[in-house]
Amino acid sequence: MHSDEVDAEAGAVAVSRSSGGGPRLDSRWEVARPGGASPVAGVRMAGFRDRVGQALDLRVLPQPAVVLVLGLGNDPFMVEGGTGHRPSTSPNPKPSLVASLSPGFPRIRGRDVECVEMCLTPGAAYALLGVSPHELEGAIVGLEDLWGRQERQLRERLVAATTWQERFTLVSEFLVRRAARGPSMTPEVAGVWDTIVAQGGRVRVDALAASCGWSRKRLWSRFSAQIGLTPKRAAMLVRFDGAARALRGGASAADVALAHGYADQSHLHRDVLAFAGCTPGALAEG
Repeated sequence: MHSDEVDAEAGAVAVSRSSGGGPRLDSRWEVARPGGASPVAGVRMAGFRDRVGQALDLRVLPQPAVVLVLGLGNDPFMVEGGTGHRPSTSPNPKPSLVASLSPGFPRIRGRDVECVEMCLTPGAAYALLGVSPHELEGAIVGLEDLWGRQERQLRERLVAATTWQERFTLVSEFLVRRAARGPSMTPEVAGVWDTIVAQGGRVRVDALAASCGWSRKRLWSRFSAQIGLTPKRAAMLVRFDGAARALRGGASAADVALAHGYADQSHLHRDVLAFAGCTPGALAEG
């Protein structure tokens, strides 16, 4: 995609509202995507640039992906709120961020945003982050905390690059090198995650354990260590993600509850409150 084209399926940065209450995605955002498949499985990448200097005010929603944001603009990001037992050692504000699968209820604020965003499946995150995902549970941390000098060097090269495609190539080459040295997720854990995603989170843990020949206890332990969530919590997250997308797309709470396997609207309400910190109505309004 050319850098001046707007992508309706843009990622976490561009779908936020500006402080002025503008639309979730419009011509004020320049959005670019690399051509072809990613050289590292499980990585989805996009570039974003604020065309007009609007203030970013993003409520971070949990999703079945670890999100990395490499900030390229002059102003770093401010993170407000959120939880987690791994505090960031980077100075606050942060030039680059990592949001775990379940980051609490934080907001990210910034101005003149320009960045490369990567959405990683848990398998890709396990290989690329440099820490076990369970160490990030419930947190947004500075990417420099995980990649150290490599993050600074990569960001400097991205800032100096003159085109989005050049930036995507630099990031891809960097990720290929890290993936070659990183650990591989256990096939049974990867298979269970794929099943949870394929079934929209509507699964039973006993059935998942049986599918890979493990006991429930062993699955719980291995899955939690490599994914960063228990199998039950992962299933709830995947189901919430589908429900949240439907709500923000204009579907009614009653229809969303029925379509995504919730017992009733009260069940949907409880899950949305637990994951997003707000009601389904507030989530739909953005």
